[in-house]
Amino acid sequence: MKLCMIGTGYVGLVSGTCFADIGHTVYCVDKNISKIDKLNSGQSPIYEPGLDELIKENCRAKRLFFTTNLSDALNKSDIVFICVGTPNKKNSLSVDLTYVFKVAKEIKKLSKNKKIIVTKSTVPVGTGNLIEKLVKNKKKFTVVSNPEFLREGDAIRDFRYPDRIVIGSNSLHAFKIMKNLYLPLINKGAKFFTTNRNGAELIKYASNAFLATKITFINEIANLCEKTGINVEDISLGIGSDARIGSRFLRAGPAYGGSCFPKDTKGLVSIGEKVKIDLSIVKSVIKSNESRKFLLLNRINDIFGKRVKNKKVVFLGVTFKPNTDDMRDAVSLYMIPRLLKRKAIVSYYDPTGEKNEFNKLKNCTFYSDVNKACKNADLIILHTEWDEFKSLNFSKIIKKKKIVLYDLRNLYNTEEMRRKKIKYFSIGRPSIN
Repeated sequence: MKLCMIGTGYVGLVSGTCFADIGHTVYCVDKNISKIDKLNSGQSPIYEPGLDELIKENCRAKRLFFTTNLSDALNKSDIVFICVGTPNKKNSLSVDLTYVFKVAKEIKKLSKNKKIIVTKSTVPVGTGNLIEKLVKNKKKFTVVSNPEFLREGDAIRDFRYPDRIVIGSNSLHAFKIMKNLYLPLINKGAKFFTTNRNGAELIKYASNAFLATKITFINEIANLCEKTGINVEDISLGIGSDARIGSRFLRAGPAYGGSCFPKDTKGLVSIGEKVKIDLSIVKSVIKSNESRKFLLLNRINDIFGKRVKNKKVVFLGVTFKPNTDDMRDAVSLYMIPRLLKRKAIVSYYDPTGEKNEFNKLKNCTFYSDVNKACKNADLIILHTEWDEFKSLNFSKIIKKKKIVLYDLRNLYNTEEMRRKKIKYFSIGRPSIN
């Protein structure tokens, strides 16, 4: 099949490249000329393991094309995917659909024949109906919802081996075409699930809200564990072994971040408010997650005995999770400016390089070498669980006699830290100090 992906952000680029990799011809469209030029040279504008190689391979095979010419890409394609951003409106829970509707109007204007229009972007319930009204004319467009469930850092694997493929439509013909599109994955065992358009839109929001709830729940249990001398990892194992609960997303740590959970939990509450349904659990999750950032910051005050001024604090990793360069709603964006406001001296190292978000902050320095970053630290904060941080020899890389480590990801063993005489703090585990 011939596909047009509108938007080369995370969803559009990864999905488009992976569709090409399973044999389809894909035209990825973006108005950003420099981004398209970069992609045509085989470089991805985002960090995702394996993506650069996949782009180059499929471009060479002439299955994957990058262009700024929407009209040409549309009229060469059978199916068009809307993959543009759907951020929260400023100072609001509701979702900004400006880009989605703008694209829908352009599809109607430029398409010379009928198309299946697929929303890959995460959109509120009823958005497909609004798109259908916008594009309604003699060309008989069919609008389908096909939410994505790609985890940053594991996106290629998630595309190739999905838990489920969700298609929302009111057309049996559309189901047949979409099943054919995904047939290489279905033949490998992927579950093909169909529902109506509104149902597919809500599945995406409900999935992310539920996962965010699991993270927030275990973080609150971790707070309880810290006060009662219990190891939260034992609790995670004990409850996660129950098949009804499951072990995934039961790792205590910082507040959740990224491009999905913060945006989609707020978006779901907004959907509920519009139909006068109080989603009190989701509201509590949002509130608890925000409070967690403040709690972690205060824990640093306690570690220093409230004397943060002039202390050298090092962050290892600043992205919201490993194997991505995504900074959206990363906890570091909250903690670093506030530590600087309290007169701390902050430095950081991240495998994906220096971050624009911190460039203008005074007394915030990026190091391209983890050893240099940690050399004279008063406190090291393990913020992101990159593999390279899991076996660091702190006694070797830190020149000061007193080593203080705050492990937000519980990467290290408390007894091992005791033996090495490292002052060690972690999440939801009994203190060794």
